Amino acid sequence: MKLDLLYEIDAPKPWGRPHPYGQRDAERRAYRECIEQIRLADKYDFETVWAVEHHFREGRSHCPAPEVVLGHLAGVTERIGLGFGVTLTPFAFTPPQRIAEKVAAVDLLSQGRVQWGTGRSTPMEQTAFHVDRDKSRDDWAEAIQIVCGMWRDEYFEYESERFSFPRRMVTPKPWQDPHPPCWMAATSSGSAEVAGKNGLGLLSFSIMQPLELMAAQVKAYRAAAQNPTPLTDVTTNKVAAYTFVHVRDGRRPVDKRVWDSVAWWYTHLAQFTLEWELPHLPPEEQDKAFPLLKPMLEGDVPVETFDAADMIVIGDVETTIRKMKRYADLGVDELICYVQWGFLDHQDIKRTIEVLGKEVIPELAAYQPKTEPVAVPA
Repeated sequence: MKLDLLYEIDAPKPWGRPHPYGQRDAERRAYRECIEQIRLADKYDFETVWAVEHHFREGRSHCPAPEVVLGHLAGVTERIGLGFGVTLTPFAFTPPQRIAEKVAAVDLLSQGRVQWGTGRSTPMEQTAFHVDRDKSRDDWAEAIQIVCGMWRDEYFEYESERFSFPRRMVTPKPWQDPHPPCWMAATSSGSAEVAGKNGLGLLSFSIMQPLELMAAQVKAYRAAAQNPTPLTDVTTNKVAAYTFVHVRDGRRPVDKRVWDSVAWWYTHLAQFTLEWELPHLPPEEQDKAFPLLKPMLEGDVPVETFDAADMIVIGDVETTIRKMKRYADLGVDELICYVQWGFLDHQDIKRTIEVLGKEVIPELAAYQPKTEPVAVPA
């Protein structure tokens, strides 16, 4: 199992100074530290760094333009893969020609290091961009096919009920031949099967589920991926899952600030979900859809439960390796390490990256998972 990194570029409140200066201070620091951390990771054998595309999420996920971040990283790193995690593909977010252009441009600048993640986002962002939510999955699939056609054909034209494009040469073409591997973000029921059936890599971005549920998701994906009908010209049969990762110094206990940051993140998620994702549901349906929502809103974040169940990876090197090996045993190909969140100190995050690179990655490279993933026929 390989290790990736994920950056949402958190800028948690309170920002300390009146608007706009407090926000500017927080964002300047978050972006500066993000780049410094990734440049450090580039010295080790991390597989890919994923940059999210999220909009309007104050305090968390101040990264609406991953192509800008990844384009900059293409010039200041040498080895690490650069992942769009993800491009929002429903037509109202970004027309397919813009996706084709920006992903290919980063692939050129990085000389073929791009991984292309795709997704549909959530109601909060969809409504702001006037996305037709009922048609968002149809848009997602159609946009992927259009983008690949723009990369494949010298001149491209297209006409459908949902999208029209006149004959044009779309430039540039990607560095990779035929194009970067394509992944799908899976956050809803049934998404794993959709990714597998369409020949796409699985980005498991749900940080709320017990590992047993994630294992079932991986199993469903592998079964669907055995006989895919690929949406793209590159079939990607891989599973990547993400979680919090923080490696403490072996000489001292985990700092309270780390646990407070975990609690902050989950509380923020609960508040966001209630306000933006589930307001249309009655309370009983909200509780059913998100059973941990109410206690977390009341400040009862079961951090100890998450830790004991290995849903988060926080501890010394030995604990980190033990927990990560469990993910490998479940069939995860790449564990996406979410290292910059909440109120963590920049130097502590760099220490985590360095320890992962020096001690954990080599251990995982030599480890043979106890349960081999389902083989896919050539």
